[in-house]
Amino acid sequence: MTQAELDALCVNTLRFLSVDMIEKARSGHPGLPMGAAPAAYVLWTRFLRHNPRNPSWWDRDRFVLSAGHGSALLYALLHLTGYDLPLAQLQSFRQWGSLTPGHPESHLTPGVEASTGPLGQGLGNAVGMAIAESHLAARYNRPGHDLFRHFTYVLAGDGDMMEGIQSEAASLAGHLRLGRLIVLYDDNSVTLSASTSIAFTEDVGARFRACGWHTQRVEDGNDLGAIENAIRSAQEAADRPSLISVRTILGYGAPGLQGTFEAHGSPLGPDETLKAKKNLGWPERPSFYIPQEALARFREATARGEELERAWRRRFESFEAEFPELARELRRRWRGELPAGWDAKLPAFPADPKGPATRQASGAVLQEIAKALPELLGGSADLNPSTHTALKDGGDLESPERTPDGVQGRAGGSWSYAGRNIHFGVREHAMAAAVNGLAYHGGFIPFGSTFLVFSDYMRPSIRLAALAKIPSIFVFTHDSVAVGEDGPSHEPVEQMASLRAIPNLLVIRPCDANETRWAWQTALKQRGRPTSIILSRQSVPTLDRMRYASAEHLSRGAYVLNPEAGQPFDVLLIASGSEVGLIVAAEPLLNQAGVRARLVSMPSWRLFEEQTRDYRESVLPEKFAARLAVEAGSPLGWERWTGSSAGILALDSFGASAPGGTVMKGLGFTVERVVESALAIAGRRTAA
Repeated sequence: MTQAELDALCVNTLRFLSVDMIEKARSGHPGLPMGAAPAAYVLWTRFLRHNPRNPSWWDRDRFVLSAGHGSALLYALLHLTGYDLPLAQLQSFRQWGSLTPGHPESHLTPGVEASTGPLGQGLGNAVGMAIAESHLAARYNRPGHDLFRHFTYVLAGDGDMMEGIQSEAASLAGHLRLGRLIVLYDDNSVTLSASTSIAFTEDVGARFRACGWHTQRVEDGNDLGAIENAIRSAQEAADRPSLISVRTILGYGAPGLQGTFEAHGSPLGPDETLKAKKNLGWPERPSFYIPQEALARFREATARGEELERAWRRRFESFEAEFPELARELRRRWRGELPAGWDAKLPAFPADPKGPATRQASGAVLQEIAKALPELLGGSADLNPSTHTALKDGGDLESPERTPDGVQGRAGGSWSYAGRNIHFGVREHAMAAAVNGLAYHGGFIPFGSTFLVFSDYMRPSIRLAALAKIPSIFVFTHDSVAVGEDGPSHEPVEQMASLRAIPNLLVIRPCDANETRWAWQTALKQRGRPTSIILSRQSVPTLDRMRYASAEHLSRGAYVLNPEAGQPFDVLLIASGSEVGLIVAAEPLLNQAGVRARLVSMPSWRLFEEQTRDYRESVLPEKFAARLAVEAGSPLGWERWTGSSAGILALDSFGASAPGGTVMKGLGFTVERVVESALAIAGRRTAA
């Protein structure tokens, strides 16, 4: 068998394993695997540095299937190259309990680097992975010790290129000159519903060039040599990311459907499948046929990968001998362990009736965390002065080839990939996806920040972080209508409820500076889920913890602030964030009226849900109905904690443009209103 014949056999093995998966499931997307199989084959057998026996090897190349609907192609590649994905799993494609879901899931399937599916996400994740490689190389590589030199590859489709997140991500990657990021664009000019010509006629290559990318075009997606040459040229363009547009035919080989939208998102069907196999010289039976010659070619990846990793480990051992402290730091980072005493110097804030805004307290805490945790890396969507997330001694993560002359607002320090402050620009969605990419990559505690109202721009990426069980941290400031003068477009109302609705997302809204400290301590210990920390723009009182319960109880989600009040009590007041100050101020007024109040700070519903039933009962006694919840946001969901017969002081309207205190007063968030509502609820209980 000639090399050309073997190559053709391998490419068709990919095509028809994918087709057979989809046919058996009667569900899936055959078009991309059939058209993009040659490009994937070249990449995976001639370039990709990976070890199927160890999918978590630090310096492996990353492959991200941004066009996640083509997952059958990825599963075929993983099985054939020797990952722990047996053929039986391919035969269970899209079925309950299988390791081969409809779109890739990184926490589920060995070798899947990112949970993709919503288009454009994978490219955004890949930008984060490429940032990770650049930063690690700048921080740890030494002359003669190249520990980090891997590439991040992406397979993207026309749909990816239409999504707004992709434009944000491409712009950021071009600005940062991420030369080890290479995107293969499966340019087949067909979408799910029609030809791209009905909605998408731009020059994609020109747009990427304008963003600072190196671009190439392969006119024949079946020309393996041209694809190989293009990838090699992309690798050599070390000063910028690369886009390779590969002109393919959707559903290639299916004579009645190729090049049409009918081949995109539905099985070919038995008749067309047989015609395609006949057309490309493939046996009609059996299904899931894998020629031994093709399998042997793909399985070369196993021995090659093991040798690549062995060579890398020899380099690491040499590095470790010369730089033992850095090596220990790296090992700890990859284990996801926090160093002993990392939180010893975190600030404790004295009681202060005025107090700092929780965003300011967060900034102070963050500076100390950064000193102890070099893996902390992140930034904001052009809002560092407002979100207080700049790491003052961290330096800016920028291409060293760009001049810093005249730049304003820098965090200080060096100008290189070793910097720890990422300037994401006004690109909230790409920021969130890149933060996820850093988390997927490993070795980082990544964060991104913006105003809470703009979490809407990030929601798909936040949701995927929760689904993928990765520990991204999202810092949201300006958390309520107390934002004030900027007006209702910038004042969040429904965002808290929206974030709380995402499964596996930890949402924490601290009430004061000391709870903010514990919010960060809690977030940094999360390993299987992301965290959103919600912070105030306005100053809030720092509670006197000699009088009120320790802020450490934040880790339990909700706790009694005034346990010395004991029982019986007449009304139970619950609040989160800045509104805790309202219920604290209401307590002495209620006492004067002869009403005893239990005060509960509830910064995190999810953490409270995870406590024992006995603990939850000790905070919110199930049979005690006289409850009032106070939060300057949507009331949606609070009835779970108050009961249907109790009260919720919340918002069912947008805010207004005026000083924050005026807006809060105008919308009824005052101590007087809390007292009035509490007295009414307590009165109903007494009457009953």
